[in-house]
Amino acid sequence: MVGIGMLLSNYLPLKIVDKFVSLLAKLSYSDLSSYGIHRPVEGPFLFKALTGKTPVIDRGTIKKIRSKKIQVFPDVVSINQNTVEFKDGKRRCFDAIVLATGYRSVAHKWLKDYKFLLTDDGKPKGKYPNHWKGEKGVYCVGLTGKGLPGIFKDSKAVTEDIYRLTLMAQK
Repeated sequence: MVGIGMLLSNYLPLKIVDKFVSLLAKLSYSDLSSYGIHRPVEGPFLFKALTGKTPVIDRGTIKKIRSKKIQVFPDVVSINQNTVEFKDGKRRCFDAIVLATGYRSVAHKWLKDYKFLLTDDGKPKGKYPNHWKGEKGVYCVGLTGKGLPGIFKDSKAVTEDIYRLTLMAQK
């Protein structure tokens, strides 16, 4: 759908492209609001033009949400250690919390005590190639500007570290 929209955006106004792509998405995925997923008021291509944020590309996520392998939660109000409070007032405890902050991290603007992990401009405090490991069990993935290969390398290092720590904890 994104590819079709990109092609059409070369010839048609974004509002028309958005209507077409939104119709395709609705036909493909139906209404996902009962799962906690709400479409923005703007269509995906106008949204990208206004915010710089890329439309979500489904790679099996919708199927996993429908099968309840992935659960969508409301907005986060606060995090206290492993307890998360949501906008609906409910609280849940988690073994791990992963924050996907987007292409440009602004975590340093809202993350309490970010200075043990990030610089004042939101970059990892640690130096490459060991920038991904912070203190207190917090990791950085993809904040070095090295694109998808950098994200892959960071993700692999974090996964291996968590696995190593899990094995150590089991002994």
